[in-house]
Amino acid sequence: MKLSHLDAAGRARMVDVGDKAITVRTATAEGAIRMSADAYRSVAEQAVVKGDVLEVSEVAGTMAAKRTAELIPLCHPVGLDHVEVEVTLDETLPGVRVRAAAKAVGRTGVEMEALTAVSVALLTVYDMVKAVDRGMEILSVRLLEKIGGTRGDWRRNATRDG
Repeated sequence: MKLSHLDAAGRARMVDVGDKAITVRTATAEGAIRMSADAYRSVAEQAVVKGDVLEVSEVAGTMAAKRTAELIPLCHPVGLDHVEVEVTLDETLPGVRVRAAAKAVGRTGVEMEALTAVSVALLTVYDMVKAVDRGMEILSVRLLEKIGGTRGDWRRNATRDG
């Protein structure tokens, strides 16, 4: 398989998407952060000194999606039409789950924007709660689906590992 981000000499390069069709592109990603019972309780009771962890991390994820091309060196700037970040408590972890969806009409996909939104939302949770629990663990940041583009649609198989 030839990697599109490498030139003939194996050097990293930005892919030329100029000839690709303009289509609707969507992507959804998810991730989670596991924390101590005390940290979970602090988040659930909105007792974290830095503020409402769920709301702030949702905003952080949205902001991050819009800045993806500034963070990932070979990622194209994308004019996002929509980003939705949902941050929810999950008592079974205990911790927080993040799901992000991104949408654009363009020549390249928005998978990296959805993944960046999830990652930064989770890092924001960590930053806000670290005074209570420095041992938190970020888990399973992954793409769930991508729709549109030359290579077609892709959905994570529910039985697939990783």
